[in-house]
Amino acid sequence: MRDTKHLEKHANKVASNAKEKVLFKHHRKAVEAGANGTLDYTIKEGVNKNKIANDKILKNK
Repeated sequence: MRDTKHLEKHANKVASNAKEKVLFKHHRKAVEAGANGTLDYTIKEGVNKNKIANDKILKNK
């Protein structure tokens, strides 16, 4: 009797975890790359003000 309770409990736990993983996988929202300045850094002061920092600008400094 005890063995079947543990087996049923484990089977239910595994099934619920699998269902939860599927739900998380399919209901994720895609993020927008570069939203709110997360992709590139904008220089705020100096000669290159308001330019996006890339290798060409950063090599000069």
